[in-house]
Amino acid sequence: MNKKDEVNFLPRLTGSFAMPAAENPTVAMMEAAFQYHELHYRYINCEVTPENLEAAVKGAKAMGWTGFNCSIPHKVNVIQYLDELGESARIIGAVNTIVRRGNDWIGENTDGKGFVQAMRTVTDPAGKSVLIFGAGGAARAVAVEMAFAGAANIDIVNRGHERGEELAGLINEKTGATASYSPWTHNFQIRPETDIVINATSIGLYPNVDQQLDIDFNTLNDGMVVADGIHNPPQTHFLREAKSRGCSTVDGLQMLVNQGVIGIKYWTGTDVDPEVMRKELAAVLNL
Repeated sequence: MNKKDEVNFLPRLTGSFAMPAAENPTVAMMEAAFQYHELHYRYINCEVTPENLEAAVKGAKAMGWTGFNCSIPHKVNVIQYLDELGESARIIGAVNTIVRRGNDWIGENTDGKGFVQAMRTVTDPAGKSVLIFGAGGAARAVAVEMAFAGAANIDIVNRGHERGEELAGLINEKTGATASYSPWTHNFQIRPETDIVINATSIGLYPNVDQQLDIDFNTLNDGMVVADGIHNPPQTHFLREAKSRGCSTVDGLQMLVNQGVIGIKYWTGTDVDPEVMRKELAAVLNL
């Protein structure tokens, strides 16, 4: 480290805008990666209400931030305040990572990419029949990236038919997968030929850890891979029920780590060690 570096008390800033934000452990793993790799960056976790999102984005620009993450409920609404979208974010129609390139602010999406990387530790999505609960920003990212990973067919299950049908149409139009929409009826029955079942809703997210998906859990079987995008708690009610029925499972913690690795690469150009980040998450979440 040279003398100029030693007296530099101005770290580059990154962070997260979300509502709620207190239960989001991303800051812990990002700060751990910055410290381990001696990157002069900080990650600031911010609770931003929807009506203050525009002001928060303007504030990040004014303070010279390098970029930031957007989580629930800002992944779609933030787009109007950005200059451009990356290719996958443009197709998905949702953003979770914003990167400053020169004077422009570019929206990227690492949700689906991180999810697919985590999924591949258990099974290859190629040729699989996939069911996704939800049709919001996270579900859109996961559906598109699973399609790009070669999933044969994707069933979107959602309460609102407009968003569900829109997402199914997007998959059919922009990817090689075949998609359909199914209404999320009470005690939803999962078809036995389904290979991968994914919760891409916020049901079960801390502090509402007792919330349960309105499905017939007895329609899960031991040939299925079950994944939950929720990272806090990593072992949701959904995953516990799936494990009790012999399913292989993928938790949201690894997806979160993968997203962070990709985000830091966007912001700093550095490939960081994911194990450092996962160990820090395990420590702060008492896993």
